Amino acid sequence: MPPVSDGWFLTFFYYKMAQDIKPTRSELLKLKKQIKLAKSGHSLLKRKRDGLIIEFFKILKNAKSLRQELVVQYKIALEKINIARTLESDLKVKSIAMAVKELPEIKLRTKNIMGVVVPTIEAAEVKKQFMHRGYGFYGASSSIDEAAESYEKVVEKVIVTAEIETSMKKLLNEIEKTKRRVNALEFVVIPRLESQKSFIQLRLEEMERENTFRMKRIKTKAEA
Repeated sequence: MPPVSDGWFLTFFYYKMAQDIKPTRSELLKLKKQIKLAKSGHSLLKRKRDGLIIEFFKILKNAKSLRQELVVQYKIALEKINIARTLESDLKVKSIAMAVKELPEIKLRTKNIMGVVVPTIEAAEVKKQFMHRGYGFYGASSSIDEAAESYEKVVEKVIVTAEIETSMKKLLNEIEKTKRRVNALEFVVIPRLESQKSFIQLRLEEMERENTFRMKRIKTKAEA
């Protein structure tokens, strides 16, 4: 089988294009409108992508510090609960924990960041006053109070971190989708439309030359 040359490929390409595209002026106008619309959409999507990336890095900066704060606070809480278990015994710590009846109330809302819906989490009564923890004034020592307060702070950090990290995931997914659309328009759709436009313009020019040549022959025959 002979090697496929660039000339053969171009001939085959234009042959297939000729079968699929009508080389008319109305089709050319239609393609020009499509190209204009595609370029406008490409520009808007690029701006959206860039804006989302900026918002993502703003949130990422906060997420790093919050994650570190959460780890530090969790280590403190573990130390406090281990001290309480040593001083009070595991059984007493568990019984005091079961005395807590009022659980934090969590409300989930949403907000919009450049068209991306992300969650906002509001928690009420996470950090309680001593008398609202449920185990009474004489039921526990200061070590229990310190452990309870430390874990309340952990829960607060967890709620804030969950909100931010969920927002980051949603923004990252939207950035990837927007990037795919930008690349599809830039490297597939617009080049294909431009090729079709060039092909129609070439065919119209050829048809115009053929008509001019035909008219000259008719004129020459008429004069003869």
